[in-house]
Amino acid sequence: MWWTYALLSAVFAALTAILAKVGVKGIDSNVATAIRTSVVLVLAWGVVALQGNLGAVAAIPRGSMLFLVLSAAATGASWLFYFKALQLGTASLVSAVDKSSLALTIILAALFLGEALTLKTAIGCTLIIAGTAVIAWP
Repeated sequence: MWWTYALLSAVFAALTAILAKVGVKGIDSNVATAIRTSVVLVLAWGVVALQGNLGAVAAIPRGSMLFLVLSAAATGASWLFYFKALQLGTASLVSAVDKSSLALTIILAALFLGEALTLKTAIGCTLIIAGTAVIAWP
């Protein structure tokens, strides 16, 4: 089932790039990010409320909460830079470079989470970085 959710995530991420590129035209990229973030906030809390999980927030351990807050800060920084890049560059190139985060995630997951970095994964990671370079650099 994770594959279906991951594929849907990829489809919506692609739509995000196209819709944001059109939406950010002529406005401050940080304002655009704030609007996007507000909509995500309302949608996320709406889903939590509809599922009846609002009470689960109080049960989150401090350590988990800290890492969720740090993750949110990283997401915010990513979105701010992403929207600025979209404003200045072409959507296909910005998205290609942004998706190189997959290679960085593989490396960081191996270093910090102890996930396996097999030869197959290392080759794939290298190909992602090489593909990004081919697409993004003239």
